[in-house]
Amino acid sequence: MSAPKNLEDCYTHELQDNWSANDQMAKVVRELADKTKDSKLKDRLTKSADGIDKHTETVKSLLEDFDISEKEHCKGMEGLVKEAKKHAIEEDIENDDVRDVIIISQYQRMCHYGICGFGTAKAYAEALGKKDHVTKLDTITADCYQADQNMTDLAERCQNMQAKA
Repeated sequence: MSAPKNLEDCYTHELQDNWSANDQMAKVVRELADKTKDSKLKDRLTKSADGIDKHTETVKSLLEDFDISEKEHCKGMEGLVKEAKKHAIEEDIENDDVRDVIIISQYQRMCHYGICGFGTAKAYAEALGKKDHVTKLDTITADCYQADQNMTDLAERCQNMQAKA
């Protein structure tokens, strides 16, 4: 990818990066769902992965407006995915409740990265006058915030207390 020359280049690069980040996150979130023993957490993670896939389709459609049909590998999410796998999947954690709180924390780190990426893309779209893009990116960002809050609620209401014992 060449260096950006203008805000439109910055915007499309951000979308390509978000596409890659979503692909990586959706895959590891499904792996995290397979590792949890808690049915509520498993359900939320599975629904989240499906939502991430839908967001990716939206990003692809936004990029079509610029005749772009490929993503740019996101090294930031690559690192977060590596950490999630290391701490929540690969480590030999005997207590399932402890693993679940780790899964939640790793999931939320990735959510926060997505909030940042989609928020940035939305700001670029606003500056470029792409009102239809802004609406779609605003929806994605709101979904990311909601997913993060849902995990916080789950952690605070039960997972953290179960792991404490």
